[in-house]
Amino acid sequence: MALLSMREVSLRFGGIAALDRVSLDVEQGQIAGLIGPNGAGKTTAFNVITRLYRPDEGEVEFDGKTLLRTPAHQVVRRGIARTFQNVELFPTMSVFENALVGGHAVSRFALESKLRRRAEETLDLVGLSSIKYRPAVGLPFGTLKRVELARALVASPRLLLLDEPASGLNHEEVETLAGLIRKLRDELKLTVLLVEHHMNLVMSISDHVHVLNFGRVIASGVPADVQRNPAVIEAYLGGELDEHAS
Repeated sequence: MALLSMREVSLRFGGIAALDRVSLDVEQGQIAGLIGPNGAGKTTAFNVITRLYRPDEGEVEFDGKTLLRTPAHQVVRRGIARTFQNVELFPTMSVFENALVGGHAVSRFALESKLRRRAEETLDLVGLSSIKYRPAVGLPFGTLKRVELARALVASPRLLLLDEPASGLNHEEVETLAGLIRKLRDELKLTVLLVEHHMNLVMSISDHVHVLNFGRVIASGVPADVQRNPAVIEAYLGGELDEHAS
């Protein structure tokens, strides 16, 4: 059974269909990619999954149970954590304090010592232990991305949603990120769904790729099949996909 399942999900903003009968599954233990041109509906899908948006039609299930009756602030307690396109951190707080927020989002009653130990271990896992007491303000963008990732991981999710984790990163940082995502999946037994424009990253680490265009799923499959799909090539005008996936 899929860990995450969207069934015939539709969402309109005025007369525009942001999502049009979207159906997709993410199997437990998968790294799944969600790609598509700008405006295809990728972040909208994330916002539906995390209950920031209410779909007009359809069903979203996590671990076999509906998500649509779960308030947005309780989604993380169900086992889903996410990062955002634009980094959302507390700039005057330290790296460690920002990471610790992820634990407090899950439970206000957990032992502080346990949460602090979890934050320490997570920062070590993502390579931030050496700067854990530095304030977030002024840190390089790639580092801020890892801080946000650490905050999501401290919540101990089963499903991690990554929204453009490679944006603003250089080639070397993207390669490091690819290894880190695989490591997180393997060591923490995570399931990962990532929205990303960096095609080489998506195609190199994903077990399965879903493609959206104008709010519709136009392809789903293993990366090699998706790259050869004529509808996908047309959606990317034969340029962006070839350029970054070769």
